[in-house]
Amino acid sequence: MAVPPSTYPRRLLPLFLGLFQGALLLFFALFITYDQPSAQAEDTNLVANQVYSTFPFFQDIQVMLVVGLGLLLTFLPRYGFSGLTHNFLLLNFSTQWALVLQGLLHHFHHGQIHLDLHKLLISEFAAVTVLISVGAILGRASPCQLLVMATCEIPLYLASEWVIVTCLGVLDVGGTITIHVFSCYFGLGVSKALFKAAQQPLHPKETPTTSSDLMSLVGTLILWVFWPSFVAVLCQPGDAQHRAILNTLLAMSASAITTVVASSLLERDGKLSPGHLQNGSLAGGVAIGVVADMAVPPVAALALGSLSAVACVLGFRFLTPLLARKLTLHDQCGIHNLHGLPGILGAAASVVAVLVAPKDPSGSQPSQLSPAGGNASEVVEGHWGGRGVGGQALCQAAGLAVAAGASLLAGLLTGAALRLPCLARPPERLCFDDSLYFKIQDQAESPGLDSSAEEGALALKEQI
Repeated sequence: MAVPPSTYPRRLLPLFLGLFQGALLLFFALFITYDQPSAQAEDTNLVANQVYSTFPFFQDIQVMLVVGLGLLLTFLPRYGFSGLTHNFLLLNFSTQWALVLQGLLHHFHHGQIHLDLHKLLISEFAAVTVLISVGAILGRASPCQLLVMATCEIPLYLASEWVIVTCLGVLDVGGTITIHVFSCYFGLGVSKALFKAAQQPLHPKETPTTSSDLMSLVGTLILWVFWPSFVAVLCQPGDAQHRAILNTLLAMSASAITTVVASSLLERDGKLSPGHLQNGSLAGGVAIGVVADMAVPPVAALALGSLSAVACVLGFRFLTPLLARKLTLHDQCGIHNLHGLPGILGAAASVVAVLVAPKDPSGSQPSQLSPAGGNASEVVEGHWGGRGVGGQALCQAAGLAVAAGASLLAGLLTGAALRLPCLARPPERLCFDDSLYFKIQDQAESPGLDSSAEEGALALKEQI
């Protein structure tokens, strides 16, 4: 018996995930293994030290992504279950997918991939790009569309990161260029292609409420607290990691205060906008990542944090409405303001930092461990990997251009693919509604949800 069109999209999600997890089980059984325990005490102590130094950072990042970012997405009052759950699902799906691809590309030796905490951490960094990008289409895309988007974005990110870090030698320990800029413009490209030139009107279920804004602000606070771990985890232990933590704390502190100032000045009555606080307070963490481990003075971190907060708040107030009106560009979570604009500022700051950086008498430059597991570059006679100061500055600018240009083009192509009818994009009247995907136990807690199961099935049938 043929499956009714109205139920097919609902069965597509478990089918897609079931096949993926089954294929992954087979892949792990054939190719994934752990390192053999070492009989030498020195090697055992080295592994133990690496675990003890990395795992606390790893746990902080887990809290950021699962709890902090998940709560940040609950600003949509009737999409809280979906925002949290889809974020959690995409994190796990994308991490596993990136783990497979990273292993095949960089760590496949003698028919085996040896799994360790560092490889898992790098795969989770790749998953972050997906979590950021989906913010552009949050609430207006189905889970199947989001999973297909993640499937496409992870290999594209890995290719972009390889070009930026390995080929160009860009210094970006905190992922400002490779993660934030890439994911921002990939998400905007997907949004533009998915919705084409259609103007997206304000949805009645889109307006935040007091409780949803409060939950989102709690997510911001969690992200703010743990952000230094995200920036510093890939730094060389020691002075570079210490500088990265301090610079990140300074930048984020300045962005928090500057956000309050800018938001208050933009309102005639001097009141604060919850949306500004939820995003502007984090802008400093985005911008500082690319220069966090460089020998920049503390005042530079404060200045960069303040500038990024101003750019973020002004973007929400003026740029987002302008892009929506002139380019019909839909950006649900304002990822361009939180990740794009501060990311560009951070990349520009890295160019300046490279040009004015004093010669390091120890003969080593700010360090980073590339996602491919490479070692930090070394300065020879004051040169940046043999390129010289000017050459490294050009590489930093080229990295920004590659991240923005390649991601935008890839996003446009991915967004076009997401228009396939079988992926069942929700109709406009059922967007931003948990009841389309979740069995709501107490409808009294969600007044005004009048879309019954029959209505949802009919709407999905209309899409197909």
